[in-house]
Amino acid sequence: MEGARVGRSLHVVVATRIFAPEPAAASLRLGALVRELAAAGHRVTVLTTTTPDDVTYVPPAGVRVLRRPVLRDRDGYVRGYVQYLSFDVPLALRLLLTRRPDVVVVEPPPTTGLVCAVVSRLRRVPVVYYAADVWSDAVVTAGMPGLVATVLRGLERVVLRSARAVLATSAGVVERVRALGAEATVVGNGVDTTVFHPDGPAVERERPYVVYTGTASEVHGADVFTRAMGRVLTERPDASLVFIGQGSDLAAMRRQAEELAPGAVTFLPRMPPEEVARWIRGARASLASVLAGAYAFAFPSKLYAAAACGTPVLFAGVGPARELVAEGRLGQAVEHDVEAVAAAMVAALDDAGGDSAPASPERHRRAAWAAAHVSAAAAARRAVDVVERAARRPR
Repeated sequence: MEGARVGRSLHVVVATRIFAPEPAAASLRLGALVRELAAAGHRVTVLTTTTPDDVTYVPPAGVRVLRRPVLRDRDGYVRGYVQYLSFDVPLALRLLLTRRPDVVVVEPPPTTGLVCAVVSRLRRVPVVYYAADVWSDAVVTAGMPGLVATVLRGLERVVLRSARAVLATSAGVVERVRALGAEATVVGNGVDTTVFHPDGPAVERERPYVVYTGTASEVHGADVFTRAMGRVLTERPDASLVFIGQGSDLAAMRRQAEELAPGAVTFLPRMPPEEVARWIRGARASLASVLAGAYAFAFPSKLYAAAACGTPVLFAGVGPARELVAEGRLGQAVEHDVEAVAAAMVAALDDAGGDSAPASPERHRRAAWAAAHVSAAAAARRAVDVVERAARRPR
């Protein structure tokens, strides 16, 4: 495909199995990208799925969102090989029938990236791959068979090398992309600070609580919080723990909660970002974790939402999140250890009138830091620059 003339409005196709208003980090990231593309004067077509909930999304002017039903797991999430294929196979035809774009932006999994790479090569259209993480590393951490990891690594290598440009959410992702033989540009990640901020309504509960929001999968090790809760209750019998979201570890975590802390742990389904923000504002601390291993470079974007609301963070584990917590003075970073986590949870719960108080100067300082450093709009604007260059660069 010949490069588009500089300054000409582009037609950008975004292919993703998950998109706004479905609550997820990918929805937030891509929603911000689409808004910034539209603000820059480009036309955008989003090829995605119907949402599991009856929630409406009004796209910006110049944006079309085309949805198609897809298979979901029992938690309502598009996760698993069959679920991915139910999106990927029809996507090939959808891409062929869509008016020829100037560039295609594709979100993982790599199978979706492969479909876009093949169809776009046939149509001589450049592809930009949005690498929020590296899936072949994730399956190793999740304990998948070696053959699965090998096949996925080969597939991911092909997809990354075929892309005109790769967007990375962190320097750690860039390193892993390079290890697979491709280059990437760090655009960062972020949070919608018009939704996540300290001054909105907060959930009020009789029992003080800490909250975990988002995905709890094998790479996170979020069960450290349910395992720690039994120890927490010996010092704070009035405490409670709230999980909001989905993930492969939730079933085991429910069993742990029933055994170790009956009645003290609440599991809630995914909910709109505005509702998540209310829960974060009312919490004594917002929790996040990452296990050591091949996926240790991952960054839990739920930390951004906590910081933007001004709520203290409690991070357990390894990786770049520890540096961010220290840099922004966002809260506590401890080892992925039950005793260390329990002590940190008790300290957060005891801080009723301190940093977690609604009117605390520290709460507003954290929120101001987040607005300056981890705004989703700023990350999306950096991504738009890469997408424009990819579309306009001659082959």
